Amino acid sequence: MINAIYGKKIGMTQVFSEDDRLIPVTVLQAEPNKVCQVKTKETDGYEAVQLGFGAIKPQRVNKPMAGHFAKQGTEPTRYLREVRVENASEYKVGDQQTVAAFAEAKKVDVTGTSKGKGFAGVMKRWGFAGGPGGHGAHFHRAPGSVGQCATPSRVFKGLKLPGHMGCDTVTVKNLEVIRVDEDQNLILVKGAVPGGKNGIVRVRLA
Repeated sequence: MINAIYGKKIGMTQVFSEDDRLIPVTVLQAEPNKVCQVKTKETDGYEAVQLGFGAIKPQRVNKPMAGHFAKQGTEPTRYLREVRVENASEYKVGDQQTVAAFAEAKKVDVTGTSKGKGFAGVMKRWGFAGGPGGHGAHFHRAPGSVGQCATPSRVFKGLKLPGHMGCDTVTVKNLEVIRVDEDQNLILVKGAVPGGKNGIVRVRLA
């Protein structure tokens, strides 16, 4: 079976459980994902299905993608993503993956792109303590020493330094599924999910 579905993050809210406990939830909207291509070991060297989702006007599709969709004999979609499966021959172009597949799921893994923070210093990016705030101190938010002197006389790779923060692919595992609304294509999961509102997320069975 296809163990994942793609959608977007709507935002956060809170719902009451049956025992009147307030649960913070993230609302994920996953419109039906359409199988746009089937990849088998004979043709591509591995087993996978390509899922398409999101509406797009035909005039907005560029020629390479239009040719791809025409070859597969399916309507264009805004996004294409690939999901590995055990036996791709079980599926055909046009099959749909919906939130109904997650109706019985207890836990899911959610993957998204974290919010971009721009160029950040070591205190924000890595949690360095920094120096004293005042009282004659000249060392406030700087990284401090970055290595040794004559030996090895270089800065080691992987050192925690200032740089671009965020815009990373982040997976949050074992989020509890609170509710699945098949009519509105919604999945409510307990807790927070990476990324901002309307960000693309992948929901996978844990």
